[in-house]
Amino acid sequence: MATIDTTPEPDIEPVPASCYGATAVPRATLADRSRAVARAAGAPVWGMAAILALLALTTESQAMASAAFTIEAFINILPFILASVAIAAGLTAAGANNMVATAFTARPVTAIVTASLFGALSPFCSCGVVPLVASLLVAGVPIAPVLAFCIASPIMDPEMLILTAAGLGLEFAMVKTIAAVGMGMFAGFLALALSRAGLLSNVLKPIATPSCGAGGAPHRAKPTVWRFWRQVDRRATFREAALGNFIFLGRWLMFAFLLESLMLAYVPDTLVATWLGSGNDWALPLAVAVGVPAYLNGYAAIPLVGGMIELGMSPATGMGFMLAGSVTSIPAAIAIWSLARMRLFALYVAVGGIGALMAAASWQAVL
Repeated sequence: MATIDTTPEPDIEPVPASCYGATAVPRATLADRSRAVARAAGAPVWGMAAILALLALTTESQAMASAAFTIEAFINILPFILASVAIAAGLTAAGANNMVATAFTARPVTAIVTASLFGALSPFCSCGVVPLVASLLVAGVPIAPVLAFCIASPIMDPEMLILTAAGLGLEFAMVKTIAAVGMGMFAGFLALALSRAGLLSNVLKPIATPSCGAGGAPHRAKPTVWRFWRQVDRRATFREAALGNFIFLGRWLMFAFLLESLMLAYVPDTLVATWLGSGNDWALPLAVAVGVPAYLNGYAAIPLVGGMIELGMSPATGMGFMLAGSVTSIPAAIAIWSLARMRLFALYVAVGGIGALMAAASWQAVL
């Protein structure tokens, strides 16, 4: 009969994590936390702080007036911000990106038109669209519909539509939506012609280059669930998207309102009337030329354009400035630059400027 060894096992000392090759996570220092807070605040917050500090040192009365103007303007537009954030977060939680992916799988002409429509009406921001665009390009989707989507997306979305209507009027918002679709199609069909002529070969960076065996269709995505609140993970997505969008919009809009207060206080009415007013034949191309390198966030442009219109600029000229600035805003430009080589990036900027001029001139002709 086998005997059972009842000798107690020796105590085993725990092996330090370093023996397994693991290293202890260093504790964050005060400098690390300070840098994290600075990054989280972003340029709008630090810009507001710097402007208000400078005003407090030079013109204390204007500092108080600008702060009061900013807070009052933000409170007035807050209901529209909350509505736009809820709509965008709901579409994101529902998985509406599947609809965008489907738009890229049709025939070239249909794909360009549909991608332009989705770009103008989808809730994706310039930064959030980068992973989607990269995955489509890697899967072998043609550049033409992708570029159409990239042009239309930063110009208009549900949030932008609501906020533009609140700040500049419903007609302005609808014209801007139509312009976004038109500029997207212009970019798409131009890219299609250049591609067929062999002028857009090797224009993608390695991160967006189609992989071997890519069949030209995006990967299969999760289905769209419009009643997203019934699923725990989608409710979490809604909360995360809503909070992120609200913080993003709030920072940029408050910064824009502060800039608007300074413009109204320091920019003479005669300057805007002379250079960008309705009496200047070069006002529209000048506004587009200024808008392209301005790299102004689309949300920040709403109150600024409203202020310039009050100072004598025509709505069409303001439209040209806003369209050009939206396409070449910092998030949109960085998104394209991260995926495209210089030739495609230059095409993107050129289409943004030319398309903005054509759209604004068309509206000016019918006013």
